[in-house]
Amino acid sequence: MSTASGTGARCLAITGPTACGKTELALALARDFPLEIISMDSAMVYRGMDIGTAKPDRATRSEVPHHLIDILDPEAAYSAGRFAADATRLVAEIAARGRLPLVVGGTMLYLKALREGIAPLPERDPAIRGRIDARAEQAGWEALHAELAVIDAEAAARIEPGDRQRIQRALEVHAITGRPLSQLQRVGSEPSVIVESIALMPRDRERLKTTIERRFGAMVEEGLIDEVQRLRARPGLTASSASMRAVGYRQVWAHLDGRWDWPEAARRAVAATRQLAKRQLTWLRSDRQTETLAADDPLLGDRLRSRVERHLKRLTLI
Repeated sequence: MSTASGTGARCLAITGPTACGKTELALALARDFPLEIISMDSAMVYRGMDIGTAKPDRATRSEVPHHLIDILDPEAAYSAGRFAADATRLVAEIAARGRLPLVVGGTMLYLKALREGIAPLPERDPAIRGRIDARAEQAGWEALHAELAVIDAEAAARIEPGDRQRIQRALEVHAITGRPLSQLQRVGSEPSVIVESIALMPRDRERLKTTIERRFGAMVEEGLIDEVQRLRARPGLTASSASMRAVGYRQVWAHLDGRWDWPEAARRAVAATRQLAKRQLTWLRSDRQTETLAADDPLLGDRLRSRVERHLKRLTLI
């Protein structure tokens, strides 16, 4: 298992594509080892977003300590930089309690920020944002995405043409600094956490696609549409809010807006989730700092337990 540079506390991270079983495995490990879970999920930070994020229920969270879940109202914004700062603090606190900090989730930019540090980015500028919004109203966000592709091809390649918030932020950062956002994100600060990361990689891609479709169906049965309806009733929340850009939520919101009938919204939600899994897998295949284990290996639980035991011995907790 490879490690990142750094001289601070250590943590173990379990990552992988959506619907690969990360949460279930982490909870199984928690039954056998003294650990606390730090969520590495960009949507679980929001209160009221429970069903569509597959958030562990309160009973589970009372049994196993979880962190960075339900820490913000959905009107707020969260960032990789803030995650890195929050997780770094929590890793030190959990280790000081004599327990293992276990980071679990699939937000790959958060893993990168924690492992490598992240350069400070400029604060949001309402005046610049207003000018960007005005241009978007005239030309459309796809035109601004094409503009971004000229000044920051790397950022444009990973941002969807309809992702208003991320296009706006990339253009804003360039307007303030004169430098591409992707360039600034590569300039990390010195990390203070040593991260040992393991990725759960499904060997059967078709099975993962089926799991994603079934899981979305189960979320709908549990009340996902009602959950989004309640969120829509919040006066400060809109379809362009960062929280509502999460897969599943934005498609249900569009359905409730009357843009699509339900079969089309559901189809788009499943397709978007599969695309997310594809991007996560692509990222992980190029990540040489993360050890990979087959998600469908019958011995996966034993393999993870051996990694945790090794990690705990290194921390002299066992």
